[in-house]
Amino acid sequence: MRRLLNILVVLGLVWSAYWYGAGYMLRRGVSTWFAEQAGRGWQADYAEIYTSGYPLRHITTLVNPALADPATGAAWQADWLNMDSPAIWPGRQTLMFPETAQLLSYFDQTISLRAEGMSADLHLKPGRDLVVERMALTSGPWQVEDATGEAMAADGLVLAMQGTDQTETYQFNIDAPQFVPGAALRRLLRPNTALPESFESLELDMTVRFDRPWDRRALEDRRPQPVEIDLRLAQAKWGALALFAAGQVTVDATGLPTGELSVKAENWRDMLAAVEGSGAVPDYAIGPAERVLNMLANMSGNPDTLDVTLGLRDGMVTLGPFPLGPAPYLYLR
Repeated sequence: MRRLLNILVVLGLVWSAYWYGAGYMLRRGVSTWFAEQAGRGWQADYAEIYTSGYPLRHITTLVNPALADPATGAAWQADWLNMDSPAIWPGRQTLMFPETAQLLSYFDQTISLRAEGMSADLHLKPGRDLVVERMALTSGPWQVEDATGEAMAADGLVLAMQGTDQTETYQFNIDAPQFVPGAALRRLLRPNTALPESFESLELDMTVRFDRPWDRRALEDRRPQPVEIDLRLAQAKWGALALFAAGQVTVDATGLPTGELSVKAENWRDMLAAVEGSGAVPDYAIGPAERVLNMLANMSGNPDTLDVTLGLRDGMVTLGPFPLGPAPYLYLR
């Protein structure tokens, strides 16, 4: 019995030495990374760093962390950030965010994010490159406010990026239940359409192949850029309005997409009326657009549902032979 007790004491001492040593290395790694980013011209600082979670976990807490990248104009700051990982393997990190306001900035525009139970799971493959195996952001009820007040909110959030058998290819899923759009958009559309307060659904399911894996270079060098996108389903349902999209596109080195998207819009006339009331489209273009869309809807067999295929080529969005406008650039900065 005494021998067993001695063995347990020795094992406890060895584990304690490992736990404290690994915790020190984690803190040192975080501090070194912040110092490296500051050396590259970033704002990268925090007020304090400490470790808790003994004996089974390492919970590294940063007090008042702030990051700002002058190259992209993006910045983030919060009251604290917890990085929680099993003591046996720090590559399985869970980032816990405060329920107090987080400030997100892009150049001179700043928004405030408040979220209940927001966390981010970060699973990294072993190795120096720290290739992302899975990255997922989940949250309970959240809301975003800009300088004018509440911009948007939802009852929850799931943003997931999952690695596949191909190193550069990732599966993306987005779900924001009971999504409430910004007050400006609601004011814009409600005079034309009776819409509920929140979306019935707002979801995205797609696979993206990038030009290189997501790893530590995504922060230290440049973001991986999309090369192929397989949009399995994007859908938004807001009262009587419903929009669905699916398709496949390729993206060149400059960010221009080429391919086709199948788009289905239910109660498209209400959508057109909302666009007309917003002033986003000139009044003289509404009549011709309605006639063309009405013809296309009748061809699909249901005059209230628009079912078309949009082409993306040569920097333009087209409907058959007719150009609709410039295509968006798909380039991550």
